Amino acid sequence: MNAAISALHHFTVGCAPGDLPVLLDFYTRVLGLKEGFRPGLRHPGHWLYVGDQAIIHLNALRSSTPARSGGALDHVALKAEGLDGTRRALKAAQVPFTEAPLYGTHLHQVFVEDPLGLKVELNFDLTQEEAHGGQPDAP
Repeated sequence: MNAAISALHHFTVGCAPGDLPVLLDFYTRVLGLKEGFRPGLRHPGHWLYVGDQAIIHLNALRSSTPARSGGALDHVALKAEGLDGTRRALKAAQVPFTEAPLYGTHLHQVFVEDPLGLKVELNFDLTQEEAHGGQPDAP
């Protein structure tokens, strides 16, 4: 029997214990996720939530900081809201980012790297952005 896959549940960033503070800061302060319940696991870490779903697990599974390479994994994409506020937050945190409007669609992508080099794609639906406060600023 094949599994009936319906959505991405979460992704895990495996790191060294010393990487946890900077990763936690990036995903909470810069990207706005909320730290929440994490069961008692054998490795230290944090679970980061959107609503009641833990979508990112930060787990100190390694003895040293991993190399800045995702192997076959190119990036992780997250649905996002608040394009203008995201731009301001990234600039204020001095986090470099690039933007890629997907011409012919209603999507606008913002790409950042987390402190370990994982590329994170934030997807904004421009039709929703316009409905919640007007035209987004130009990149």
